[in-house]
Amino acid sequence: MKKFFLLILLCICFISICRAQNPVIIGYVGGYSGLINVNVSPKKLSVINYAFVDVKDNRAWLHRQATDTINFRRLNALKKQNPALKVVISIGGWTWSGKFSDAVLTDTSRAAFAASAADIVSKYGLDGVDIDWEYPGRPGLEGNVYRAEDKQNFTLLFRDLRHALDSIKQQTGKDYLLTTAVGGFASFLDNTEMGKAQQYLNYINLMTYDFSDVVATHHTNLYRSNLYQTQKYADHAVNAFIAAGVPADKLVMGLAFYGRVYNLVSDTKRGLGDTILNRDRGKGYTAIKDSLVNQKGYVRYRDRKAKAPYLYNAAKRQFITYDDEWSVKKKCRYVRSKKMGGVMFWEYSSDPKEYLLDEVNTVLR
Repeated sequence: MKKFFLLILLCICFISICRAQNPVIIGYVGGYSGLINVNVSPKKLSVINYAFVDVKDNRAWLHRQATDTINFRRLNALKKQNPALKVVISIGGWTWSGKFSDAVLTDTSRAAFAASAADIVSKYGLDGVDIDWEYPGRPGLEGNVYRAEDKQNFTLLFRDLRHALDSIKQQTGKDYLLTTAVGGFASFLDNTEMGKAQQYLNYINLMTYDFSDVVATHHTNLYRSNLYQTQKYADHAVNAFIAAGVPADKLVMGLAFYGRVYNLVSDTKRGLGDTILNRDRGKGYTAIKDSLVNQKGYVRYRDRKAKAPYLYNAAKRQFITYDDEWSVKKKCRYVRSKKMGGVMFWEYSSDPKEYLLDEVNTVLR
């Protein structure tokens, strides 16, 4: 009998060690514009979050059904190369979050929304739901509906989604993922109950990117910089969510596979921390690495305190903030040290040569 219990204990320890040694790698793949335009390497991923499913008439809705359904088939076919791969629908996003508040306002509407999301998962043989509501209880895109009741309804949404997915499980015998993408800033917690909501969730994806200010700052830094004042950095968000009652092994670190570009005022001195004149759309990392780093007047710098790289072009007075292999390695090591659930990134097509995804796999696998 003692040997039996010892064997059980060893098995539990082995499972725990394997989980700690193999954090998840979640990649967002964009289908919001039509057919997916990137070759995906399934063996380098744990989960694909398909972006995005829309919300219409208080239901999850395939905004581009003709191409969405083709994309689902293509992504599911990747499981032939990696049977452990999961394909999850991500609902909302920056542009399509405006109707969440209405959809989850009542018990009836919330249950119907959850059922509609589960129906999409079931119909197309997918593996779960990711909610990307930007943001409950606070403004996101101009015109989005939000209200104080979002705080409790956000939690109830996950309760009802978990119930709907468990109903499918009774038919298929298969476990389904339920995740959410959340603001990578501590104030997100003011309008949510993440300590309660986490009980229904497998992973909470921290969008630890798009940090911005009136001055040129890192948009996806791991730590606080010494060169400007800020509370916007990944370590701050991670610790705030843990303090709010979210287990570290459910937290997923967000990586930016793209850059942000800031044009600066005429009296700029060094780029980082200088006043912004306006913003331009940034390129993906493949383009940044291949065509800008230490080329065409763009000099690469590293903020070693913040663990964040940046480019500065003095002639153009242009500052570019982004993640590179060095900063991604630092974040992945941080994930291991904090025993977090893993990493996720936005978005696959931004780095088609997979420079950053390869770095993630080198550190985490």
